[in-house]
Amino acid sequence: MAKRKRTHFQLLCDIGELAHLLSDTADIGMFLEQSVDLVARHLQADVCSIYLFDDREDALVLKATHGLNRNAVDVVKLKSGEGLVGISFEVFAVINDGNAQENPNFKYFAEADEDKFHSFICVPIRRGVEKIGALVVQHSERNWFGDDDVRALKAAASQLAGSLEDVRVLMEVGQAGNLPVAEPEIEETPLTAGSLIKGTSGAAGYAYGDAFVMQKARSVLLRRRIESQKECTRADFESALEMTTRELQSLQEGFARRLPESASLIFTAHFLILKDHSFTGRMATLIDEGTAPVDAVKTVALDYIALFLESPHVYMQEKALDVEDLALRILSHMLDEKADEIRPQKIFIASELFPSDVLKLASGEVPGIVLVGGGIASHVAILCRSLQIPLIISDEARLLELKPKTSLLMDADVGNIYVNPAAETVAIFEQKQRAHQSVSAKGAWMGEATFTADGKKVTLMANINLLSEISLATTLKAEGIGLYRTEFPFLIRSTFPSEAEQYVIYKRLFDSMPHRTVTIRTLDAGGDKALAYSNVQAEENPELGLRSIRFLLRHREVFENQVRAILRAAAGAKDARLMFPLISSVDEFRAAKKVVTDCMAALFTEGSEYNSGLKIGMMVELPAVLEILDVFAREVDFFSVGTNDFVQYMLAADRTSKLVADYYNMHHPAVLRGLANIARTANAANVPVSICGEMGRHVAYLPFLIGIGIRQLSVDPQFLPDVQKTIGHINFKEAEIHAKRLLEMGAISDISREIDTFSALLRTAIEAA
Repeated sequence: MAKRKRTHFQLLCDIGELAHLLSDTADIGMFLEQSVDLVARHLQADVCSIYLFDDREDALVLKATHGLNRNAVDVVKLKSGEGLVGISFEVFAVINDGNAQENPNFKYFAEADEDKFHSFICVPIRRGVEKIGALVVQHSERNWFGDDDVRALKAAASQLAGSLEDVRVLMEVGQAGNLPVAEPEIEETPLTAGSLIKGTSGAAGYAYGDAFVMQKARSVLLRRRIESQKECTRADFESALEMTTRELQSLQEGFARRLPESASLIFTAHFLILKDHSFTGRMATLIDEGTAPVDAVKTVALDYIALFLESPHVYMQEKALDVEDLALRILSHMLDEKADEIRPQKIFIASELFPSDVLKLASGEVPGIVLVGGGIASHVAILCRSLQIPLIISDEARLLELKPKTSLLMDADVGNIYVNPAAETVAIFEQKQRAHQSVSAKGAWMGEATFTADGKKVTLMANINLLSEISLATTLKAEGIGLYRTEFPFLIRSTFPSEAEQYVIYKRLFDSMPHRTVTIRTLDAGGDKALAYSNVQAEENPELGLRSIRFLLRHREVFENQVRAILRAAAGAKDARLMFPLISSVDEFRAAKKVVTDCMAALFTEGSEYNSGLKIGMMVELPAVLEILDVFAREVDFFSVGTNDFVQYMLAADRTSKLVADYYNMHHPAVLRGLANIARTANAANVPVSICGEMGRHVAYLPFLIGIGIRQLSVDPQFLPDVQKTIGHINFKEAEIHAKRLLEMGAISDISREIDTFSALLRTAIEAA
């Protein structure tokens, strides 16, 4: 059996198999059938079955099976708590029984023909608080399945969860009795626009193009009148469906190459909606009954959008965007028009965006994004920076009323938005952009190592948000990865990524820098990085709630899956480091570290390769740890200061709130003295300490950080050349004196003047070089 189990961690790990199921199957039923075939084949199981929970019947319904009598599909139904499947579903726990037929809780269905199957595993599936169904495998031999099989099936259930939730929702929508009547088309009306709107830069850059406003509740694009000279037929509709499928396949394959974290399944809902007979089938029926093909597509799409928007759940409301995008793709192909004319790939304006939305926009090479509301340090902003998409955050609500053909010029370096700019203004910015690109091309070179003007060594590492950034970091000779944020594989999925999925991502990370330091931060969920599918209740103040390490310690299975994936991926790595975010006590650090050692012990018992020399450290972010830092220094292998949260918690100023933006001050005297205390304690204990927050890239703060004894900095790759150049002009002795002066000051205004004076002298020296 050992040889059979060696393939388990590859179960669905080649996500291409699942991607092909989504794109190549003709309908939802076939997708489910091939899914159970795939899982059965990988686990070498005689039976694999999928049960989905039907809210209307309040029961689990057998929807697909490999190995049982297929006539039992849609016939076998179990209440929650009924039979082994129902019990597993009710208590949300895996059941592995080597002789299920003898179990008194086993529920026998004659129509299923399952008399000869004894070994049984059931893995319940849920998406946050929503229970989706169950994935079951069976085998004729007794005691056939072991712990490896359970882990493999849990991995499969995790990867299928998002797709199965979409299937369940689409089935319920398709069975709804009375669909709402689509609202009438609306005519576009001109809106007054200002000439200049000031916002805040979320991701630097320049963009020029027409505005496209996303308005979820109105579905403006579908309701507006589409002018076309073409008379469409049923054949045009069928052809458009095929072309849309090919288009999505191409986008999906592109994502697999560009963004491995996305697992190329960003368009899961699109594929499943295309296969839903209640969706495309109803469109075809309307066409056959005499409705114009364009109107048939719009009518059905608007019906679905209305149903999804009625849901109180955010993740259900997000499906409305998928339907709208899909319908517009179908229309663009049916009318033989450029996608731009119906689905504008323009400067995108929205009041709310999720990371998955940004990825979809990136697939269309959106030139820029304007977010009305939101926070500078949010993960949407970080993702835009990683993808090099200019982002401006503004409070100007009138932006959401701009007409589609309103031209916008984004100067995201400073946060300015020019509405219908004059040709002279556009010319000035285009010249500025060309000059910037020229300078960037010349200035991208970096030396192998970084030194101050008087020869003090400073280690420069890179913060990595997406694997696609690693090539830039290596090109710029980053000395390692000081922070890999693991949130994005979680944020862009519809359910928690499995150990197998995470392993693939982390393995590529370690393989990319085989002889350098690689530091991974465990999941920092919650606060401004909330997971829509998690079962965490909404909190009045999520930044002070169940986030980061608190979330992981509360959800040990999620924590263990991530740690196991990291340990296995780091096998053979020379300098692998793991750190925990938002640590508040030594007890908390020890509890988190015990999870790591427990996972090491489990992997050793299983005979799996892993990194036994992994260094374990902590993020210094909370004021609570400052007075006991000497105790932590005896426990940790390294410190990393996350200045974003450190400033936020030190000053009680939400870094995502515009209302208290003035209070979020990196050079507040308490912040500076706290940082000096961290550096002093770490250096005295000979414990490595680095800065990995936004503060580490600002010219104004680098002299202070060098002056207090910080010798390791980790910044986003694009900032590495400027940081190295700045450090090269800093004299260590002068920086020490500068830092000492700042630490003696008690007023923010005095500190501001000192920093401005020193920075001006430093910039003059850099420009003169």
